[in-house]
Amino acid sequence: MLGLKLPTDPRWVNIVEKNIEDILTDHAYCEQKAASTAISLIVSFPEYTELVEEMIELANEEMSHFKMVHDKILERGWVLGRDRKDDYVVQLLKFFPKGGSRTTQLVHRLLYAGLIEARSCERFRLLSEELEDKKLAKFYRKLMISEAGHYTMFLKFARKYGVREEVDKKWEDLLEYEAKIMQLLGNKETIHG
Repeated sequence: MLGLKLPTDPRWVNIVEKNIEDILTDHAYCEQKAASTAISLIVSFPEYTELVEEMIELANEEMSHFKMVHDKILERGWVLGRDRKDDYVVQLLKFFPKGGSRTTQLVHRLLYAGLIEARSCERFRLLSEELEDKKLAKFYRKLMISEAGHYTMFLKFARKYGVREEVDKKWEDLLEYEAKIMQLLGNKETIHG
């Protein structure tokens, strides 16, 4: 369903299991950044009313997820650590050239966001199936379902605001590019790395 070209190596979960505090911190910041992305799309493209309405909902949902992850951190007696650079997103953002029309910029941002949500969904599925901590596994199962909805929403908007054939071609090219990035990642206690 997600269309990802390279699945995450299941051994990534072994790294996560040894670094639960780090993965929860990274996950919390991923949720915060997702909310920021939604807000940024509202600010950058206010004339797209349907998009604005969906992004308002998304920002609220992502911040509620941030709180849920933060609560998991506190339950374990930890505090939220510092944010770290997301190598996955840094590499992903190199795919599309800067500039272009406003519509092109919007489509590119929607495709990036959709792919990030798809990879998050895939990683959450893996955590929900493989984590030994069943309570945490159940938590990730619930979030996985939400991420799948986000991925499809971003792709739907990209196809709505762009030329469908061009958007689908860009999406396929982006998926191929992302698979090459993923060959170099999967060895850190981060949601995407």
